This record gives sequence, C-alpha cells and structure tokens, in this order.
Amino acid sequence: MSDKDQMERIKEAKAKYDERVAKVLQKMPERKADFANTSGIPVNRVYTPLDMEWFDYLKQLGLPGQYPYTRAVQPTAYRGRFWTMRQYAGFASADETNERYHFLLKSGQTGLSVAFDLPTQIGYDSDHPLAQGEVGKVGVCIDSLWDMERLFKGIPLDQVSTSMTINSPCAILMAMYLAVAEKQGVPFDKLRGTVQNDILKEYPARGTYIFAPRPSMRLITDIFAYCTKEVPQWNTISISGYHIREAGSTAVQEVAFTLANGIAYVEAAIAAGMKVDEFGPRLSFFFNSHSDFLEEVAKFRAARRLWAKIMKERFNAQDPRSLMLRFHTQTAGCSLTAQQPLNNIMRVAFQAMSAVLGGTQSLHTNSYDEALALPSEVAVQVALRSQQVVAYETNVCDTVDPLAGSYYIEKLTDEVEARAQEYIDQIDRMGGAVAAIEKGFIQKEIGASAYRFQREIEKGERIIVGLNRFQTHEDKLTGLLKVDPEVGAKQVARLQELKSTRDNGAVQQALAELKTAAEGTDNLMPPILKAVKALATLGEICDTLRGVFGEYEAPALI
Repeated sequence: MSDKDQMERIKEAKAKYDERVAKVLQKMPERKADFANTSGIPVNRVYTPLDMEWFDYLKQLGLPGQYPYTRAVQPTAYRGRFWTMRQYAGFASADETNERYHFLLKSGQTGLSVAFDLPTQIGYDSDHPLAQGEVGKVGVCIDSLWDMERLFKGIPLDQVSTSMTINSPCAILMAMYLAVAEKQGVPFDKLRGTVQNDILKEYPARGTYIFAPRPSMRLITDIFAYCTKEVPQWNTISISGYHIREAGSTAVQEVAFTLANGIAYVEAAIAAGMKVDEFGPRLSFFFNSHSDFLEEVAKFRAARRLWAKIMKERFNAQDPRSLMLRFHTQTAGCSLTAQQPLNNIMRVAFQAMSAVLGGTQSLHTNSYDEALALPSEVAVQVALRSQQVVAYETNVCDTVDPLAGSYYIEKLTDEVEARAQEYIDQIDRMGGAVAAIEKGFIQKEIGASAYRFQREIEKGERIIVGLNRFQTHEDKLTGLLKVDPEVGAKQVARLQELKSTRDNGAVQQALAELKTAAEGTDNLMPPILKAVKALATLGEICDTLRGVFGEYEAPALI
C-alpha cells in the first residue's frame, strides 16, 4: 500500500471517528470547551499521522548525537552515564554549607551547586547596611577568599563538578574559586563546572544586577576569553531560562527569551574578537521543568533543535560541539505549595521525569519544604532520591528519546519551535535582546503571562491540588531548617578579622590596578584574580567597578 493510499484511509477513519465523537458529546460533554497548554497552544483531542504529513525524519529529528540534535546531543545519551545529579545548596556560613556538601556527596550526589545569599549576589559585603538581616538567608555568604576556602574545605576541586549560581559579581566568585584551586595545587585545566554568568535574564526576571547591560556584557565576555585559554573545561555561562519561567513566562517564552539572550552573548563575544568555535562548545543553558508534563518534554527538544540551527545558520559554527545545546534543569520552584507540602514530592518527581525524557545533562530537584523554608536535610535527601529512582528504577533511560515519533510530541515540538522563532524574529527587529530589555518588551511579555496564569488559578480555571481545590486541615510542618539568627554578626566579626590582619597596602594596590583596567579595555579577570588573592573583599571589588561603571536603575514600565 502506498503512503498516499494509507493517508486516505486514515482520513476516512478520522472522519468516522469525528462523527462518533460528535454523538458522544451530545450525551457527555468534555471537561471544558477548549484545551490548551500553558503556552496557549491548542491541544487536539487526538493526534494521528495526518498531523505529521509534513514530517521529514532526517531534517527534523535525525539520529541522537547528530544535527539538528532534537533527540539528544550524545549518541547514546543515558545508556553511557546518567545526568549529573546536583542539589542546589547554600545557607548561613561557609562552614555550615560545607557540611551540607559533604552530606550530599555521601548521599550519592555527583556534582555541587552553590547558592549564594542576596548580599553576595548584588555585590555587598556582610557588613554593608543593606545586607543587614539578609546574611546567609537564601544562600551562603561569601565575602572573601577566606570564605571560599572554608566552603570547599575537604573537597578536592579536581574530583567534583561545581556549578555556581552567580551573575553580576560572577567574575569575582570565579576568581575566588580559581584561587582555592591554586591553593589546593589543582591546575586550572583540571577544573570542571559552570558559572551562571547570565546577566540579561536578571533585568526582566530576577533583579540581582549591579551594572547596566553593556558593561555587564563586557565582564561576561572577559570571562569567556579568560577561561577559553586558562580553564578550558569550564562552562563559562549558563544561559538561563529558569528564572524567566519562575517570573511567570510560558514555556514558549522561556525558550525564545533564553535563546535570544544566547544570541546576544555570542554576538558580544564575536564583537570582542573571539571566534564562535573558540567559546561555542563551552556555552551551556539552564531550563525550568514545570508541571505540563508533555509540553516540557517538547520544549526541551525544540530548544535543542532551534539552538543548533541558530549556531549553524546564523553564526556559521563549524565545530559540532558549538551546535549542541547542553543544559541543566531545575524543577519548578514556583509550582511548590505551602499547602499540603508533601504533594510537592510528586510534583518534583513528575517534573524530574519530564526533564529526563527531554534529555537534560544535569538536574536539580527541589525539596518539598521549600515553599516554607530553605530545604531541610531530610527534604533534600528525598529530592535527591527522586532523581535516583528515575535513574535506577524506571528504565526510561535505557533507550534514547523514548517519546520520539509520538504524533503529539512531534507536533508540539514543532509548534514550540515555530512560536519561539517568531519571538526571536521580533526581538531581532528591535535590535536584539539588550535593546528589547532596555525597551521593556521582555519584562512586559513575562508580566502579562504571569498575570494570566495567576488569574486562572484565582478563578479556579487552573487547578492546583491543595491550593484551590481538595483543601484539608493541616498540621504545621515540623523539622524546617532555621538559619542561626547570629550568622550575620559572626560573619561581620570574621570580616573585621580579615581586614585587620591582611596586607591592606597590597589590597589598595590591587584595587587601583583593577580600576585602571576597568577604565581601559584590558581583560578584567587577571586584576580581579590578583585582588582576590590579596584578600580584597567582594564588596570592595564591586565598589571599585561601581566607581567606573555606575549602578543600573531599571526604567519604570508603563
């Protein structure tokens, strides 16, 4: 039978099915008039080969590890080894966080992921007035090289992969990590890990920026250039859609805005004199895994294919590694509820499964108590166990891209890609991601989506179990992690000890050299590394750069 004859038979069968459905609906209507996913993409009642008449297997899918990498960036995917299992962790002091890291490594975690407190993220030392009450609360406080040494005490940096979620002061924290490695006697070319280093998503999604977009882009490309030569195994950026999604974007917007930011970073690096294949293989991405299970799987596949096309067709990348979208995933913090928090264990497990089916290279699973506090030791172990159950018990990792060929998955993958491309084209017409951020376009789009989603919950159109339906009386959750209220005072005391015992003349000399470099065009990583090794603090280094670059103030959006 020819393909044409078969399609005609399917069309006839589908027409009869539709007639039967029409009769059924007269007696038993469906749950709602219109079905759509979180991106507003309509979801058909059923998908058939008729939805794939356009399908070109080799062009749109190909084989795993081959362009356009829809199915996987590696030929054997998880049959070789599982994804890196990371648990994002950091709280209170470096000593307490170090204890948590040792606990996680003993529990089977295969990579470290550092969460920094808010003062660290925005470049303030713990003794700054704006840091009061925030030291060690949402992550670990790092003021100086002393703290970074204590954070990684007893952890050989050539034997772990470390991810650091830090953006505006990224160059400083990266320099501290390098200085610790040097003290451990670990060559820089043996270090493996990732820095987030993605400032563009901060302006519309998180707000932990210091400098304006353009000087911030300089710091980012300086890290690219330095690490390409000195730290070749390091991923110099994790272009992050996670926070865009947490701020309320749709899945399509998450892909579009993340890749648009990626384009801006590639363009900035090329403008700074680098060749795309010098830094392209070390670019990495960071995505959210939300609760619309199949949409998330399609999202990951669409993002992988779209980035491969962008790098090949737009930037003429020749190295296959430059075409590969390698990504870390974190389950959706915004989906966690304080009501019936044990339900969060199931949410996280499903979100972890969609990330694995979508082909993630690294995964963090949220803890069930995170809507109430920083994760307790019990909760974080349960979160890690959810990854281990997916890896070792479900057998979904035994074949590559197991949902490939699903009529719905392939149709949805194409739809997510096409809609994301429309956004990217629109951003290009504005002059790129930086210009779109400066005009407030991305902020407004995310805000509108967040508003729609929240209104759906409030009106009961979107059900969140335990929140707006199936409520029960609950006892207060016990065993929550509590940060020592004295952590701030203890950290300030350590900071005072540092400043009284270091060579302050060497510090001032290093900061003066950094200021001169910032006023010129030299790569800023070497003078930052020198300042860090002289025991200049994070705040002192950031203040030096503030004196040259100024501070960014977000425009009012009307």
